[in-house]
Amino acid sequence: MSGLFALDGRVAVVTGASSGIGRHMCGVLAEAGATVVAAARRADRLEELAESHRRIAAEPCDVTSGEDCARVVALAVALGGPHILVNAAGFGDPVPAFELSVDGFRRTLDVDLTAAFEMSLRAAEAMRGGAGGSIVNIASIFGLVGSWPLVQAAYCAAKGGLVNLTRQLGAEWAAEGIRVNAIAPGWFPTELTEETCAGEQSMQYVRRNTPMGRAGRLDELDGALLLLASDAGTYITGQTIAVDGGWTVR
Repeated sequence: MSGLFALDGRVAVVTGASSGIGRHMCGVLAEAGATVVAAARRADRLEELAESHRRIAAEPCDVTSGEDCARVVALAVALGGPHILVNAAGFGDPVPAFELSVDGFRRTLDVDLTAAFEMSLRAAEAMRGGAGGSIVNIASIFGLVGSWPLVQAAYCAAKGGLVNLTRQLGAEWAAEGIRVNAIAPGWFPTELTEETCAGEQSMQYVRRNTPMGRAGRLDELDGALLLLASDAGTYITGQTIAVDGGWTVR
């Protein structure tokens, strides 16, 4: 049964790979047998990651740069892929909507939504000429429900868009053998959530609103990732799996 989730011989691209969920997922995919192209802006952190596992290659990348995205996919092609893309690059600016500039709103969408589309398109163009592949978008519970009382209008809009983009691309690209799905994490300890998860009062808020009564561990995302990235999920597309301790069922 374990072979069902194996990724031997696959080439994966992971954006947002220098920290948090993206960094963790690079290790998970590599341990499952994939060669991983780890892409992010912080080159020093990528090098540290690449040194930690022989199947991880570092490729500095600003996901809002079309040239950078093309270079990352070209490296994956040179390695024999890509077979898997994980769009994990993310950004959130906790600003009340009345104080949020249009430029600030656009910047969040550029990173969290537009870049995911561009990377998906470039990867899919490479995948469609071969045996297809799997795209996994890292969305959020705040792509499924609002964030109130937290103020995250731009982030909610971007992640909500990513959830519906996942549905649409999953349908459009199914005939090409390309599956597109998403994972919507709840509260996990990452750089993006450190302010919320830092204090006891904030953690009380998380525990009170999560039916399982706690934040998640990064390893609790592994099952959903491997299901969607591997042959275990070959009949799944257009779906978003919430890994949230029950947050979105309230």
